[in-house]
Amino acid sequence: MIRLSKSIADSGYCSRRQAGRKIYAGDVSIDGKPALTDGWIDKSHVRSITINGQKLAPIPPKTYLIYNKPVGVDCNYSSTNQASLLGKIDHPFRVFPIGRLDKDSHGLLLLTNDGEFCQQLMHPDYHHPKTYRVRVSESLKPDFAELMSAGVEILKTCTKPCQVKQTHRDEFEIVLTQGLNRQIRRMCKKLGYCVTDLQRLSILSLNLDRLEIGQWRDIQSDELDTLRMALTSKADSA
Repeated sequence: MIRLSKSIADSGYCSRRQAGRKIYAGDVSIDGKPALTDGWIDKSHVRSITINGQKLAPIPPKTYLIYNKPVGVDCNYSSTNQASLLGKIDHPFRVFPIGRLDKDSHGLLLLTNDGEFCQQLMHPDYHHPKTYRVRVSESLKPDFAELMSAGVEILKTCTKPCQVKQTHRDEFEIVLTQGLNRQIRRMCKKLGYCVTDLQRLSILSLNLDRLEIGQWRDIQSDELDTLRMALTSKADSA
């Protein structure tokens, strides 16, 4: 027995959360009948699951990738958008990005077909640290790091306290544990700065190392073990 949304996520079609939305929107059918709730299913007795009339593919092996995303690439798989991830990653199995990195930013992006793993990394309650290197258009004032790290009012809320370290006159590194829309850019703008370059360096224990811009690689088994241990630790303390 397995939840319908998990079965869809395990196939690599989309994340479990997205699968839930599709179920409740009436886009999912089981053996030709609409599935309007995310109930338990017995996969041994289910002949077919379809989404918008498209039959769900057999479950592929779990795949986990690190991609050094260039500036100008959108984190989606739209066939009508030449800037999308479609065609940028030549891999035999369909994967989807874990979270987003906006088109004007570059750096580490994780991709997978493991919906449960994606949900663990994305869940806001676990506060997974993400490190960024940021350059702005003018020299940073002496109180910048203090103001930025204390929290900034954006999007009708105050950002959570974070770690900020100035590395050059116009550059700093920041460690975030939340992911508001264009958060760093909005925080900088609120303090009077314009971001000219934004690079994600790491998520939890994973980093770019020597991965060139536009290149990707499989996450190694020892890296995945370390990451899973960190996720388990975060879940236990949440």
